[in-house]
Amino acid sequence: MAVQRIRAFDDPVLRAVAQPVTAFDKELRSLVKSLTLTMRQGAGRAGLAAPQLGVQARVVVFDYDGRAGHLVNPRLELSERTIVADEACLSAPGLWWPLERSFGVTARGRDMHGKPVTVRAIGTLARVLQHEVDHLDGVLFVDRLADDERDRFMEMAR
Repeated sequence: MAVQRIRAFDDPVLRAVAQPVTAFDKELRSLVKSLTLTMRQGAGRAGLAAPQLGVQARVVVFDYDGRAGHLVNPRLELSERTIVADEACLSAPGLWWPLERSFGVTARGRDMHGKPVTVRAIGTLARVLQHEVDHLDGVLFVDRLADDERDRFMEMAR
């Protein structure tokens, strides 16, 4: 198990919808460990989704402000309150963009052993979880920008 290459923003694998995990086995545990190692390599990394490593499985990892973990087959309940803050993506390094997201989330899923997990988060960790779950659905944060902002972002990402 090693640090892996994160797929670039224009890689088609990032546009595919990840498949639900059905086997909570050694392969899944290895994926979670690899995601975690890759996420932690370098400064400023708070979350990573399996598709960013080219794996089409509904798995995310996170580590922000002393709260770290992973979710398999996550489902999010979003708060009605929203906030605009800068957001970035490891698949488009160095580009930050203001984006509106829910201020709070309750994330429910499983751990790598199949046990139920609930993560309640506000602020930046809530943003991280929303961003990573978007990756599982083939959605990039640029997709949530207004057309003119998306065009500006794409020009800078090239």
